[in-house]
Amino acid sequence: MGSLNSENSNGFHAGEHGDAGGKTAGKVITCKAAVLWGPGEAFKIEEIEVEPPQRLEVRLRILFTSICHTDLSAWKGENKLQQIFPRVLGHEAAGVVESVGEGVEDLRPGDRVVPVFTGECGCCEMCQSDKTNICSGFAVDPLRSVMRADGRVRFFCVGPDEERRPVYHFLNTSTFAEYTVIDSACVVKVPAEAPLSRMCLLSCGVSTGVGAAWNTANVEKGSKVAIFGLGAVGLAVAEGARLKGAAHIIGIDINPSKYVKGREMGIRDFINPKELTKPLHEVIRELTKGGVDYSFECSGNVEVLREAYLSTHTGWGLTVVLSVDPSCSQLPVFNMELFQRKIVAAVFGGFKPKSQLPGLINKCIAGEVKINLDGFISHEMPFSEINQAFQLLSEGKALRCLLKL
Repeated sequence: MGSLNSENSNGFHAGEHGDAGGKTAGKVITCKAAVLWGPGEAFKIEEIEVEPPQRLEVRLRILFTSICHTDLSAWKGENKLQQIFPRVLGHEAAGVVESVGEGVEDLRPGDRVVPVFTGECGCCEMCQSDKTNICSGFAVDPLRSVMRADGRVRFFCVGPDEERRPVYHFLNTSTFAEYTVIDSACVVKVPAEAPLSRMCLLSCGVSTGVGAAWNTANVEKGSKVAIFGLGAVGLAVAEGARLKGAAHIIGIDINPSKYVKGREMGIRDFINPKELTKPLHEVIRELTKGGVDYSFECSGNVEVLREAYLSTHTGWGLTVVLSVDPSCSQLPVFNMELFQRKIVAAVFGGFKPKSQLPGLINKCIAGEVKINLDGFISHEMPFSEINQAFQLLSEGKALRCLLKL
């Protein structure tokens, strides 16, 4: 995981706390944000106004943010129901609490935190259950673009027509801005010694993949695993399976450049579906003499999901879905194919964000869990180069672009 205890070497220095606990609390802050005005358009670095947090909300100074494939999909406008603009995207980040709204008791100005796209109130029936990590009040909602407290936004910007207009929120977080306002249920405090530049990765992609292997599938020593899609989430699944002692990890991707990084994460065999002359699931079942114990669909394609499902072993095979097809297509599986195998979906790797993510972070700091966080960062860039970062990701030339604000 790199030198977790050498904070200054990881990009966080004295003076980067913003105005935590200072002159800005309770006031509107003017700051820079990458505003998206339409699908597929270049982000524009704009000056926006960020209102103070309302009840049970927190205003954060974002110090690091990175780009997830979900951001890429939203930028392209692949799901028309999500096309509301102007908007501040971004959901994988780390920063510092600038101020808190009424009723927030577990966070205070100056706390180092990561925002998480799915929340945990700790009080509802679902939060009290050990059967799910979904919160009934603060679950991820890709269609939500306003705050829950009052149905309004906290961002405003003067548009090309010189009119002051609302700027909409994204995935409970909106981290492509120097300051953002988030429900406190979606903010997780991290230890003082944890490098925020690396904690950024645990706010979404790495936790999602590692947790899917550990919590959702419960991969055991000696398992056979197939991972469909080798982006950051897929490689995090590989890392999680490797750490649990999986004996055979297969990676499937149409981009051969992913193979080198995949080997670092424990992947033994690679399959490029474009090079096959017969169905992918048949190749995997032959390679593993009957099928894998666990398959993970990380590409966001229902046709790939079908192949992942059919690649598992009859009788006990489990398929874990970690991504969403933006077309909202139905799963093409015949009724009889549903027998003798299982399929489940995982959100945030099954971790309850506020009560369980800190435990993972503490184990990483203590060296009890050796997740190679450095290995997921392919580029480190200034926030002003966000459009270049999106281009790299869209061309398959980046794993995670870490942007420093």
